[in-house]
Amino acid sequence: MDLSPSRPPSERVLFEVSSVSAIAPIGSFRLLLPFQMVLVLAIGDLHIPHRAPDLPAKFKSMLVPGKIQHILCTGNLCIKEVHDYLKSLCPDLHITRGEYDEDARYPENKTLTIGQFKLGLCHGHQIIPWGDLDSLAMLQRQLDVDILVTGHTHQFKAYKHEAGVVINPGSATGAYSSITYDVNPSFVLMDIDGLRVVVYVYELIDGEVKVDKIDFKKTANTQSAH
Repeated sequence: MDLSPSRPPSERVLFEVSSVSAIAPIGSFRLLLPFQMVLVLAIGDLHIPHRAPDLPAKFKSMLVPGKIQHILCTGNLCIKEVHDYLKSLCPDLHITRGEYDEDARYPENKTLTIGQFKLGLCHGHQIIPWGDLDSLAMLQRQLDVDILVTGHTHQFKAYKHEAGVVINPGSATGAYSSITYDVNPSFVLMDIDGLRVVVYVYELIDGEVKVDKIDFKKTANTQSAH
């Protein structure tokens, strides 16, 4: 699948998609990569305990402390225990507020810089219509970010927009939404190094974890607005 944008060669943003098997904890996937990079977990819409009792056991066995440098959570954790669990995986935890979160201190959106990439985080219930590509593109421009991480639809998406990327990690528990009851649990792991980010999509399908890989390469000549 070719997700390359229509841009001049000097400003080309490239995507390549391939599959790898998931049979081991996240940290072991570094063995597939040439360098020791920065690992960023994107996760959200857990809805524990109202729509799901817990993370799938196979996800919990993969998400182990000490392997991840940053966590971006799109929101709808719903209870403090989920916050504490994520914090136990990685102390550098960034959360935006979903409409069902008890903690009103979570911001509506947030930006941070990791390496050469500026990332934006927003739950997504503020986007009208929900998941609308044009509205998400506008938010990405407003936040002035290379990568926008958003949620709410409970369905994984990753696609290019101009010189950047929009990622929705889906629902980590497979919680139903007002859009669909048929939800595969999923989360995203980003491996960031220089001008390259490798996006691993972990999805639980028929009791097995499937992993897809998306490569995002930003050329040195690509100039972001920031």
